[in-house]
Amino acid sequence: MLAIGPSQDGTWDIAQQLATTHPHLSVVENPTGRTPAGLNVAIAATDPNSTVIVRSDGHAELPTDYLSTAVATLQRSGADNVGGMMVPRGKAPLESAVAKAMSERVGLGGASFHVGGHEGPAPTVYLGSFRRSILERTGGYDEYYTRAQDWELNYRIRAAGGVVWFNPAMQVGYRPRAALRPLARQFRGSGEWRWKIVHAYPETASVRYLAAPLVTLAVLAGLIAALVGALVGSTAVWTIGLAVPALYVLGVLAAALLTRQGLSVRASLWYPVALITMHLAWGTGFLIGIVKSRVLRERKPAVAVASPS
Repeated sequence: MLAIGPSQDGTWDIAQQLATTHPHLSVVENPTGRTPAGLNVAIAATDPNSTVIVRSDGHAELPTDYLSTAVATLQRSGADNVGGMMVPRGKAPLESAVAKAMSERVGLGGASFHVGGHEGPAPTVYLGSFRRSILERTGGYDEYYTRAQDWELNYRIRAAGGVVWFNPAMQVGYRPRAALRPLARQFRGSGEWRWKIVHAYPETASVRYLAAPLVTLAVLAGLIAALVGALVGSTAVWTIGLAVPALYVLGVLAAALLTRQGLSVRASLWYPVALITMHLAWGTGFLIGIVKSRVLRERKPAVAVASPS
């Protein structure tokens, strides 16, 4: 089942051609173009007698045994949702650097679906292979969450007494952004929507989510202090202000040097740039989310979950 959003590049026609060639493939419209809405539309259009729903996204590259492994894991574990790892794979030097950054704790923290770990219950997993019954019981994806809708759904699954299961053998290839601007835009959006999750579920706040915005604030404060020091002619203020971003950059360089295994020389040069872009863009997005909710009084709609049945 393909859910296709509005586009001007012929995606709908290509999808229809694929459906003609492959009789088991169906295509549905996603008028909003938003990921959670498209997922709910696709789920609702599947055979109501089906018992397993497997999610795949546009950037994902599923291995040939992914579906069989997912079903076997569901049966063996008794879980309600199973999934594995996002394995970023880059080709050009910058892509490779971004892929490395997305696979290291220094880049995206310690989530098992990014850095690996032992098989077993987990807070969330990449993509997801669900028992249809749990989607019907929880109401499917909350269409308010343009980003992090998978994490939010897994939270509700666990709150309902269900089990989310991580299987590191389920490795899905992922093609990362190939330029810094789209990378920064991606991570700024992810940071902003993470704040919305923390705002809705305060008990989920953790050091991993707060580190990037705190670093971003510290770097910004240091740069402002350095600027003020330069304007008033205070060498001490200027020096102390610059010390903060300088220490951060030195820390990133050290971390990049320690974790650069497998990268080419050119990719290694891009690696700390990718890390800094991801950290500060994510932190900026998180802070923007706080401003929107606290100052602009943005609020989540009271009803936003659309049933997939």
